[in-house]
Amino acid sequence: MKRTLSARLRTWTALTGLVLTGGIAGSIGQDGPRAGSGSAAGTPAAFFTQTLPGAFTGGTFSANVRARYEFVHQNNLPLDAHAGTIRTRFGFTTAPLYGVQGMLEAENILALDEDAYNAAGANQQPGRPVVADPETTEINQAWVAWSWTNLLGLKVGRQRIVFDNHRFIGDVGWRQNMQTYDAASARWAPVPRLTLDYAYVWDVRRVFGNVSGLPPANRDFESDSHLIHLAWNAHAAAQLVGYAYLLDLENPAGFNQSCATYGLALTGSVPLTEDIKLEYRAEAARQTDYHRSTLDYEAPYYALELAAHWSPVLAGAGWELLGSDNGAGFRTPLATLHAFNGWADVFLATPNAGLRDLYGFFQVTLPGQIPVRFVYHKFDSDAGSADFGQEFDLLASRRFGRHWTLLAKYAYYDGQDAPYAFQVHKVWAQIEFNF
Repeated sequence: MKRTLSARLRTWTALTGLVLTGGIAGSIGQDGPRAGSGSAAGTPAAFFTQTLPGAFTGGTFSANVRARYEFVHQNNLPLDAHAGTIRTRFGFTTAPLYGVQGMLEAENILALDEDAYNAAGANQQPGRPVVADPETTEINQAWVAWSWTNLLGLKVGRQRIVFDNHRFIGDVGWRQNMQTYDAASARWAPVPRLTLDYAYVWDVRRVFGNVSGLPPANRDFESDSHLIHLAWNAHAAAQLVGYAYLLDLENPAGFNQSCATYGLALTGSVPLTEDIKLEYRAEAARQTDYHRSTLDYEAPYYALELAAHWSPVLAGAGWELLGSDNGAGFRTPLATLHAFNGWADVFLATPNAGLRDLYGFFQVTLPGQIPVRFVYHKFDSDAGSADFGQEFDLLASRRFGRHWTLLAKYAYYDGQDAPYAFQVHKVWAQIEFNF
């Protein structure tokens, strides 16, 4: 049953109150009252005049400014995209108080000329390629958390949620507007090297900002979703992860991004010599339609990657399969998609025929600590024998001091069979300040 806004607010308020009152009262009961100067130890006056203000004066301020120019030429569109954007983000996190912390973070995305690119359909520029950075101002994060030693942690509110390599649950950090989640989450570490994460998500705040003019498919998701993630760090050479992501998602485009994904992943790093180590990842998952989805499918996911690191060189190769069944492709609606299947972002949605991605990469760190990375992809369908083309990607970056980073990036996609018989050139130039 679809929940009303007032019901969502009541749920959030109740959970926040539970965390605050349970965390403070429980911790006071365990630790006893704290002494104060000028007021009796543990009295309400001491709490409000000394203890509570200390949580704010001992808090931390964060700031991020990222200016980017993104150029896109797509040969099946009449105009190019020239997206000059500036992202400004400010946040404040309190110091722990009886195990309780809070965070508030806001961000603004400003376009130098929003008519020079297609802002995900929000600005009526269908003749230009999409650059999914509409102008928007919003609260990026707003949460209250409570932790008890290293055993248990709870968090309620708008928050960043990332699991593993972002393949299924991520924050889409490449885009100017980060994807965040209105959720209640918990982390339990009952024994060393074993961690269980759970999150209930009732809204997904997507990168498009939910601004006016967006097409239905790009709107934020209302959600009734459960995220379950279990990680066992058995050894430096082997981390085993199991997960179940039960996504019930709705926006004006419908329910067909709803899916249930169950999987296992094994990752690790194995030293061969003092100077050379191997890094690997092996993953398998199964996905079905879920809850209110109108689809009927069961599709597999497989990923294999092997890399050799011999400083200053990193080289490797991998293969990823997003399967297809009954005319539906494997779905990843909450992933950090830009990190997978090519930086040209042609395959943000898995084709109905599925996708096979065979790729190789080579990275060398040049003098001056300048990493340069090259990636090659070969794309094919899973069902049938369609040739979806190939892609060449190149990236270089340079850090300056503690706070500044410069980045230059290029992607060229060369499509073959329909509906991907087109070419894309993308160029990025970016400077970022972090504090």
